[in-house]
Amino acid sequence: MVLVDFLPDTPLVNVLVVLVATAFIWVGSGWLETSAEELSEHYGLPPVVQGSIVVAVGSSFPELASVVFTALNDVFDMGVGAIVGSAIFNILVIPALAGLAVSDDLDTNRTIVYKEAQFYMIAVSALVVTFALAVIYNPVSGTAGVDLLGELTPPLAAIPLALYGLYLFIQWQDVNDHEAAESTVEQVGRSWLLLAAGLALILLAVETLVGSVESLSQTFGIPEFLAGVTIVAAATSLPDLLVSVRSARVGKGVTSLGNVLGSNTFDLLVAIPLGVLIVGTVTINFAVAVPMFGVLTLATVLLFTFLRTDLSLTSLESALLLVAYLAFVAWVVAETLGFSGLIKTV
Repeated sequence: MVLVDFLPDTPLVNVLVVLVATAFIWVGSGWLETSAEELSEHYGLPPVVQGSIVVAVGSSFPELASVVFTALNDVFDMGVGAIVGSAIFNILVIPALAGLAVSDDLDTNRTIVYKEAQFYMIAVSALVVTFALAVIYNPVSGTAGVDLLGELTPPLAAIPLALYGLYLFIQWQDVNDHEAAESTVEQVGRSWLLLAAGLALILLAVETLVGSVESLSQTFGIPEFLAGVTIVAAATSLPDLLVSVRSARVGKGVTSLGNVLGSNTFDLLVAIPLGVLIVGTVTINFAVAVPMFGVLTLATVLLFTFLRTDLSLTSLESALLLVAYLAFVAWVVAETLGFSGLIKTV
């Protein structure tokens, strides 16, 4: 990592770099959010599309950058871990905090429940199938001859990308059916410049963050995947948290939840495949990835169940989502310390 090569490679310095990089990611994502909202208003996008596409892609850029940089530095497991960990954080913590941030229940609608949530569950399944195909058709022998490693190639990466293309087509249909109000945005060029500046700042910050986390994981013997699930995931999820909580506070529950589901859909179907396309081929550990995707699936079903009841998220349901995330963190710590053996290494 170029930006950290000039600093002492000590745990204290790396921790400070992680904190500073996280702060810059927060600032850059704020610029992205502001510009995305202005551009959505100018081009007349409906709230659900604004949340699930424009704002979601903007707030997901840290995760996308983390996958690209981990792939380029041959620590792709950390990037996949960051995506999955961020997705679990987004599904459990962000809706919970957004629900607790409002005085009443966090309202949703049938579009969120029956389109966004269900399509997102399809996205999770599609990525698991893609990983399985990599192990079946491009196996890499692990220890003791166990073939639980596989090479993810560009043709396989095209599967989730094609599914995201279908997602964009569905959203495009919603845009055509929407009657937008007159735009009050006067300086569209400024919004595009702010968007570009936010992307550039996030790129630099994530590059630095990934380098420091990689060094910390080597120093303390933390597996790359688990380092991604915890440290990188938490840092890159902050923009999504900021966007969703603020949207909920101003009465935009649909935009808030649309951002969560749209961000996760983008991360799974675009961010991971893009890392593969940039590098060419990457090796994935099916034995490590699948248990994490199992947790993500359970978290998604839990959120879907809560949203389906009365098309709202109550304070009690929000608290239960937080409890579920704390249980997930406890399990990750147990795996790291060797107290749990659900994640198999090869």
